[in-house]
Amino acid sequence: MKRFWQQATAVSTEGGLGVMLDVKPVRVPGGATLLLPNAALAVAVVSEWQAAGGEVGGEMSYADLPLTRLAGTAQERVAPALEPVVLELARYAETDLLCYRAEHPASLVRRQEELWQPWLDWAERAHHAPLKVTFGIIHVSQPPGSLAALAQALAVHDAYRLAALSILVPSFGSLVLGLAVAAGELPALSAHELATLDERHQATHWGWDEEAETRMARVAEDVAAAGRFLDLCRQATP
Repeated sequence: MKRFWQQATAVSTEGGLGVMLDVKPVRVPGGATLLLPNAALAVAVVSEWQAAGGEVGGEMSYADLPLTRLAGTAQERVAPALEPVVLELARYAETDLLCYRAEHPASLVRRQEELWQPWLDWAERAHHAPLKVTFGIIHVSQPPGSLAALAQALAVHDAYRLAALSILVPSFGSLVLGLAVAAGELPALSAHELATLDERHQATHWGWDEEAETRMARVAEDVAAAGRFLDLCRQATP
């Protein structure tokens, strides 16, 4: 795709803030005008479009616009289906990564206890949602009250935050880590490091598999974008 605009600007529009490319509004794939919930996110989206392609006629792709894509997903796909999105994400608590610990080696067992348990403790303090820990891969049933509490913690988020969580929670395999990032308690890339603790521990002993390393780096990029999107969404509305 070639850049056709000289200037990207944020504008007030019905229902929120929009982005203009010269005199043309940015639209979501379905045709509606892109709406942004606050000035901080609007400025960041404008910056994406202003940088994309470099100058008129420059080559660009939608990969250059991660914040725009997340905002469009929130508006067009998440907002019309809030309850199903919440239910889908809430199910991750049933098999939250932090609850499934290694049986060996001892060094990994210690690292998981040291680095993962504080976030289960946080979930209990912040959301009154204690979760059970098991060793190995045998399923452990979680307390229904805890699952309900974590689902409620998700339900308070708007479509924009849920769009970001729809990237983060599956990437981590952990609803607890996703909620901690959404609450501003944990940086997104730090949560990604926690979620990949097993892989990184193995790599210290056996080295990195190139394909796995490339895949992890790609996921980290998506996580970083979703984390930045959440940070911007938390800023005051105009």
